[in-house]
Amino acid sequence: MKLEKQYKIIEFVDLGDERGNLVVIEGDGTDIPFTIRRVFYIYGSDAKVMRGQHANRETEFLLVNVSGTSKVRVDNGRESLVIELNRPRMGLYLSPMVWKDMYDFSPDSVLLVLASRHYDGAEYIRDYQEYLTELEKMEGRAHE
Repeated sequence: MKLEKQYKIIEFVDLGDERGNLVVIEGDGTDIPFTIRRVFYIYGSDAKVMRGQHANRETEFLLVNVSGTSKVRVDNGRESLVIELNRPRMGLYLSPMVWKDMYDFSPDSVLLVLASRHYDGAEYIRDYQEYLTELEKMEGRAHE
């Protein structure tokens, strides 16, 4: 599958007024294509720290830098792309089975992550070679 079909950059509407900004993100297909089951955020990481370094078999994600900036390298085993999250209205949707590395965090970075599933360590692939092997098996089953 082409990497461009496994991620999407979403620009959310700013509903703010003279009092300040207001960005709303709704699940269930309204703004993002999944029901939000888990929310977490990453902060206090510096530019040298690498987070993520995994793929998920079933979980979909939406990443938003609500403060500061960070970079996300997305990889599907054949292609990779670096996306800079640099606006609080900008979301990065990731489908399952996309390898992700988050890094180059600005000092004020707060990376909000919305997930389609509750945490299950068994559905994480944390070794890149294992990830490539699993992708090959999936492609083999698709050709049967």
